[in-house]
Amino acid sequence: MASEPEQGLDVLREEALGCRACPLWKGPIQTVFGEGPAPAALMFVGEQPGDREDIEGRPFVGPAGQLFDRALSAAGLARGETYVTNAVKHFKFEQRGKRRLHKKPNGTEIEACFPWLKREVKLVQPRLIVALGATGLRALMGKAVPVLANRGQTLTSVFDLPTFVTVHPSALLRIPEPEDRREAFDAFVGDLKKIGRLVVRLRDAA
Repeated sequence: MASEPEQGLDVLREEALGCRACPLWKGPIQTVFGEGPAPAALMFVGEQPGDREDIEGRPFVGPAGQLFDRALSAAGLARGETYVTNAVKHFKFEQRGKRRLHKKPNGTEIEACFPWLKREVKLVQPRLIVALGATGLRALMGKAVPVLANRGQTLTSVFDLPTFVTVHPSALLRIPEPEDRREAFDAFVGDLKKIGRLVVRLRDAA
């Protein structure tokens, strides 16, 4: 039987399907909401859905999501025990022929989606939130904060919750040299291992 927070997320997910808070709803196929158990000790916040996510209606199922799953597994974390979402729930893109190329959400779009994220956090009740990249970090901090200068650090978000900073897995896919890409993947796994230890400490201290 679903918990009350999970039932609340189901209601919220249905509400978000009709969101018209910014113009992004006009282009994509659908709203892509968060996914995972509630409550959950660990919550990941990325940027926005991509092409694959928009088609399937689920977060982190495209190439970056597949890399994310491999990294979670290597770090000993189970995705099914975490809640995964994005700061922006619609796919922002530029049409190039038959291809839809990713475009970074702007501040207005991030702010328009913030009420959904706020209600997700309230229902998921995480002990630790992980900001995956600049857009997720901006949504969680309420302002632009540099990712690389704060990577591996735990900040306090606008939700008054510890927020660990790391890169978005899509950044690894853009690295051209295989050896550099492997090193970046190992560093990302290292961040996830640190996250795993931190969430255990926070859970035990509660």
